[in-house]
Amino acid sequence: MTATPYYITTAISYPNGTPHIGHAYETIAADVMARFKRLDGFDVRFMTGTDEHGQKMQTTAEKQGKTAKELADENSARFKAMNDALGISYDRFIRTTDPDHYEASQAIWKRMEENGDIYLDKYAGWYSVRDEAYYAEDETEERDGQRYAIATGTEVEWTEEESYFFRLSKYADKLLELYATQGYIYPESRRNELTSFVKGGLNDLSISRTTFDWGVPVPGNDKHVMYVWVDALTNYLTGLGYPNTEGELFTKYWPADLHLVGKEIVRFHTIIWPCILMALDLPLPKKVYGHGWLIVDGAKMSKSVGNVVDPIALIEEFGADAIRYFLLREITLGQDGNISRDALINRINSDLANDLGNLLHRTLSMAKKYRGGVIAKGTEETAFDASLEEMAAETVKMYTAQMEAMELSPAIRTVWAFIARTNKYIDETAPWTLAKDEAKAGQLDSVLYHLVEALHITSILIAPFMPVTARRIHAQLGFADDFDAVQLADIAHWGRVADGHMVGTAKQLFPRIEIV
Repeated sequence: MTATPYYITTAISYPNGTPHIGHAYETIAADVMARFKRLDGFDVRFMTGTDEHGQKMQTTAEKQGKTAKELADENSARFKAMNDALGISYDRFIRTTDPDHYEASQAIWKRMEENGDIYLDKYAGWYSVRDEAYYAEDETEERDGQRYAIATGTEVEWTEEESYFFRLSKYADKLLELYATQGYIYPESRRNELTSFVKGGLNDLSISRTTFDWGVPVPGNDKHVMYVWVDALTNYLTGLGYPNTEGELFTKYWPADLHLVGKEIVRFHTIIWPCILMALDLPLPKKVYGHGWLIVDGAKMSKSVGNVVDPIALIEEFGADAIRYFLLREITLGQDGNISRDALINRINSDLANDLGNLLHRTLSMAKKYRGGVIAKGTEETAFDASLEEMAAETVKMYTAQMEAMELSPAIRTVWAFIARTNKYIDETAPWTLAKDEAKAGQLDSVLYHLVEALHITSILIAPFMPVTARRIHAQLGFADDFDAVQLADIAHWGRVADGHMVGTAKQLFPRIEIV
C-alpha cells in the first residue's frame, strides 16, 4: 500500500543575524511533527531554510562591510549548523539565493502578470525595514517625533517609489470564504483576528522595490526587485520543483499539509500567500499554525536586554535531546512560553535522569542480575500486570490523538504518566523480593517482561521528541533492528517483545546536573 504524502515546512529564517533559541523552537516543533508522521506511516517531505533577500539584509551587510551575499552565506551556514546539531530531519534546507528559487519566483511573477493580477503604479506609505512590511496610516503611531508600527513597535519610514502592485483586494471575499469553511488557521484565535482584519478591507499590495537591489529581479524590468515576502513565500513551491507542476515532487506533495510559523508572520501566510496561490490557480495549503514566542526569565528576548539565548551553546552543554524535550514539554504550542536555565536543569534531573534514566537502568540491571539478560514472558501473572498493559494501550491511543492535534506538550505528559506508572509497577511488584522465592520465578519473569515491553513502547513514543535517546534505549533493550523503520503500528498491541529476548547492558542516559 502506498504511504500517504505529508508536506510540512517551517518559515524560512532571516539570516541578518545568528540563530537564537526561538529559531530552534520552531524547527524542533516541526521536526517532531515530521518524525511523528513518519512513525505513523506517512511519506513525509520536510523543508526549512533561510530567507536571504530584502533591504534589511543589504543594510546589515553594509554596516558590517560585507556584501549581502557574503552575510547570507555566513549566517545561512550557521542556521543549517544549528538544525544539524538539533537533529532536524529536513529533506531540503532551502536558500532563497538558490538558482532554482530565482527561477520559481520569476515564473510565479510572470504567471500572475499574465493573469492580470500585477500592475505598475507608485507607492507612497509607511514601511518597516525591520518587519519587511507595509503599514496603513491607522496601523502606525507617532512617539517622540518618530513613527512606529502599532502591532510590532518597530520604526516605520515614509516611502515613495515606483512599484508593481498585486491585486490583493480582488481576493478578499475568497479569503473570507476560506476562513469560514476550512480549518486553515490555527490556533482558532488567530483565525478570528485575521477574519476581522480582512473584513476591514484589503488594499492592493506593493510587490517590488527600486531603492535597493538585493533581491530577485522582476522579469522584464530589472530596475525592480521583488518584495521580499513574494520571494520568500515562493520557497514552499520551489522546494517541490515549481514551475514544473507535473513533476514527481509537486504532484505528490502539493498542497502543503502544514506551514508552521511564528505568530508575527501568520498574516503573511494567511492573506498574501493564499491570494498568490489563488492567482496562480493552485491548491491552497491545508493548515497554517502560528506558534507563540519564547520568553526568557520573564522577559522577551532582546539584544539590548542581553537575554538572547544561543542554542548551540545550550546543545554543547546539555545535549540536543534535552533541549528538544525541555522546550516542547515546557511550552504549549500556540502560546508564548517562559524558559529559564533553572527550569531546564530541573527537567533534566527530574524527568530525564530520574524518571526515564533510572527506569531503564533498574530494569536492565535486574534483568542481568536475575535472569542473565534473558527475558521470558513468564508463566504466572502478578496482580499489577493487567493494569500496566491497559495503561500502555490507553497511552498509545491518547498520545496518537494528541500528536495528530499538534498538542505536543500534552503528548509528552501522557508518555511521562506512563513512565511514572511503570516506575510504580516496580515498587508494587518488588522483583527483588520475588527473586528470593523460587516458587515465584514465573511472576519474576512476567515482571521483567512487562518492564522491557513498557520501555520498548516508551522508546518509540519519545522518538519524535528525543530521537537520539530513543535510539539509545532501543539499543540497550537489545533490539538490533533498524530503528528508522519502527512504526507506531509496532506497539499497537501488547506483547511484541519476543519470548527469550536478550537485553543489552545499561548505560547512563542523562547524568544528574548538580546545581552549584
